[in-house]
Amino acid sequence: MNIALIVSTFPKLSETFILNQITGLIDMGHSVTIFAEYRGKEEKVHTDVERYGLREKTFHFVTPEQRLKRTLSGMKLLASNIGKAPIDVMKSINFLSYGKKAISLKILHLLAPFLGKRFDIIHSHFGINGALAIYLKLLGVKGRYITSFHGYDVNSLPFKAAPGYYDTLFRHGDLFIANTTFTRKRAVELGCDERKLITLPVGVDLRKFGFRQRSIMPGEPLRLLTIGRLVEKKGHEYALKAVKILASRGLKVRYTIAGDGPERERLLSLARSLGITEHVEFLYDVNDKEAVVLYDSCHIFLLHGVTARDHDREGQALVLQEAQAAGLPVVSTWHNGIPEGVLDGVTGFLCPERDEAAIAEKIGFLAQNTDIWIKMGEAGRKFVEGKYDSVKINRELANIYSGLLTAGEREMKDGTGAERPAVP
Repeated sequence: MNIALIVSTFPKLSETFILNQITGLIDMGHSVTIFAEYRGKEEKVHTDVERYGLREKTFHFVTPEQRLKRTLSGMKLLASNIGKAPIDVMKSINFLSYGKKAISLKILHLLAPFLGKRFDIIHSHFGINGALAIYLKLLGVKGRYITSFHGYDVNSLPFKAAPGYYDTLFRHGDLFIANTTFTRKRAVELGCDERKLITLPVGVDLRKFGFRQRSIMPGEPLRLLTIGRLVEKKGHEYALKAVKILASRGLKVRYTIAGDGPERERLLSLARSLGITEHVEFLYDVNDKEAVVLYDSCHIFLLHGVTARDHDREGQALVLQEAQAAGLPVVSTWHNGIPEGVLDGVTGFLCPERDEAAIAEKIGFLAQNTDIWIKMGEAGRKFVEGKYDSVKINRELANIYSGLLTAGEREMKDGTGAERPAVP
């Protein structure tokens, strides 16, 4: 199959789930082309980006923010593409039909790299990209259109966007994928037709995560790890406060936070004010190889997901499955889709949101009962192997693609049109 994947930024360290999907589809022999609005600006990249030559498979459709630059860029695109598909190009800037997305020239900037190419599947990650990509279908760009929802796109984004933001997407999209049942519920609440909606988690490449039984030597500090962007929904603030509680009780603890983001300075200041800088290490961005080393070197994984003030929430939180795959007991929260990916009391513990005392209690319990680490780690690995193996999930995704294409062929033969729900 010839597959187009539409994302916001590529490459991007925090979106390993998209990278796993891309490489998995390529491994199965499918052709994948990536369309990204923005170029990744991070100094580090995951090793598979280079190994699979993904930069050469990527087209960027950056729409300049500044009006003059955007206008000049649009004029250049019009001049260079009007001869390829004059009707489609002119329709892409028809503001009477397509409103603000046409006025902003976003449709034109996305359309340009698609001209002269044919795809069986056009799969957008995150609703914001699906809401733009669906205009390609309205312009006549062939293919079956899929949108995956991951979390913020059904939580915080609808509060910021205009009413009915997803109406056109829900009306014309062929299929929608939610990574958890919680995400699925939110998509339905926003108006997604349940007959077009399936639940499929994102997967872990188990080949990269060797299982190791956890133990601690006498006198060794308890090593805690969080991998996640420095944003409010990750709940780093409460994890730091829990470390303060543990340290004040005399527990020898070392906490590593790997990730970067807008909360950096606030969290650094918080660690200083709590007097725990000797217990906390901020590593900022890490790539996949560095993350594997971190998983291997710690005892317990911590992610305190919370609902942010702007309504942003965790979706699946793939790092929790990565940690379990590596054999780590995990401590997280009863938050959105997280309970679907952690077996409370079996592979780790879940706590109420914004409750540092509860986090400290669970970590303290694990520190005093190190004999259960191995049992929890083995259960976690087995759980991830059964539910989150990216090889199995990518194979299932490819079957979904095939089923959607077959349904489309039947519709064409029957003359029933492509707008009928078509869940394989």
